[in-house]
Amino acid sequence: MPFFKITQIRSAIGLPKKTTGVLKALGLRKRMATVFHPVSPQVAGQIMAIKELVAVSEVEQALTKSEMRANRRPHPGYYIETPASEALDARI
Repeated sequence: MPFFKITQIRSAIGLPKKTTGVLKALGLRKRMATVFHPVSPQVAGQIMAIKELVAVSEVEQALTKSEMRANRRPHPGYYIETPASEALDARI
């Protein structure tokens, strides 16, 4: 089942209450917030009302909050082969 991945790019400060109401109905509260909604004509109509404020893409599967957080985490650039406590125990 496809989903819309909706990310709020621009702020709604100073915009009409109708526009801010649509953002709240979609679950968008802050800039760079991302929500997933199933593809439907109702959601598509809401997106068209705020198309200047959001970035939309269609994905096959909605991500959970923890999966989205893991995707944002950068690569550490290094690997720890043995924990420090084991290395100290081996020396003693």
